[in-house]
Amino acid sequence: MKKIVIMALIFVSVILVACNGDDAKTSKDQQKKETSEQMREPIESMGENVAPLTGEPLDEPLTHRILAVMVNNHPSARPQSGLSQADIVFEILAEGNITRLLAMFHSQVPDVIGPIRSARPYYFNLADDYGALYIYHGAAGFIEKMLQDGAADYLNGAYYDNNQTLFKRESFRVAPHNSYLITAGIDEAATSKGYTVEQSPDPLTFNRGEISASEKASEISISYGNDVVRYLYNDEAKTYTRYNNQSQTKELSDETPIMLDNVFILETYHEVVDDAGRREVDLASGGRALLFQQGYVKRVNWENIDGRLLPVEDGEVVPFVPGQTWVNVVPTSQGIDQVSLTE
Repeated sequence: MKKIVIMALIFVSVILVACNGDDAKTSKDQQKKETSEQMREPIESMGENVAPLTGEPLDEPLTHRILAVMVNNHPSARPQSGLSQADIVFEILAEGNITRLLAMFHSQVPDVIGPIRSARPYYFNLADDYGALYIYHGAAGFIEKMLQDGAADYLNGAYYDNNQTLFKRESFRVAPHNSYLITAGIDEAATSKGYTVEQSPDPLTFNRGEISASEKASEISISYGNDVVRYLYNDEAKTYTRYNNQSQTKELSDETPIMLDNVFILETYHEVVDDAGRREVDLASGGRALLFQQGYVKRVNWENIDGRLLPVEDGEVVPFVPGQTWVNVVPTSQGIDQVSLTE
């Protein structure tokens, strides 16, 4: 009888251990699942106070409006001022094979930005879609008329040329590569035109976890004719440094390098529409794209979703990595197939 009782106790113990093991495994699997889901969850939905355009933590919410500034990228305008503090930069061809930069400032606003260059419709439409105040210097008559008719809220440096409170001309460069924006004068100039300066944007989607990509890409090259844009991945900093040809993109004042967390390259239709070489650029239809994060490339599509150019895979927006983003728009005539990648 004693032997039977002992055997019964052993059997019950085995059952309990197995059950506890199953419960532990279930608990561990559930914890892993919840952690994985949390890592994939967009940062803005986690209840954190983060910058809407970078996904980075903030001490307090940002309520001011995005500044979308036309920055000159002609060789005579480099190195520029302020780009290291831009949340997002859109690089698109203007005339010829020279790109122009639409730099969006929100989480940080430098004292001086520039050189500032003239307006184009596809830039101010993009600025308006983000709810930004569009700032530029000069425009063709028909483009200026579009803005005056309400295409976007704007400040044109031609009306404040070298007034030393909103725009200044620097002597170390020659026009049209020497007009600089003084950001301390923006609020007064904007409110005098009846524009709001308090307008926090809807946040982009960011991922706090590891990215899902398997194709490495530590060096990226994009050809804009004679101008080649290159990005080199720094594994230690987990950022991309940018180059125009062999010259590193950095700040004029202190040589701070431009270091990016996301590089997003998309192709779309371009068309030259006048004798001056101005273009129309399709930023609505979507198409093929490449997204570079943490030394890897993901082959995606891009879509214009509520005015924002976003990476999409299988119908879902691909989150950005928290930090700064540079968006390169290339013509379909060259396409993303011309982008050179090195592991």
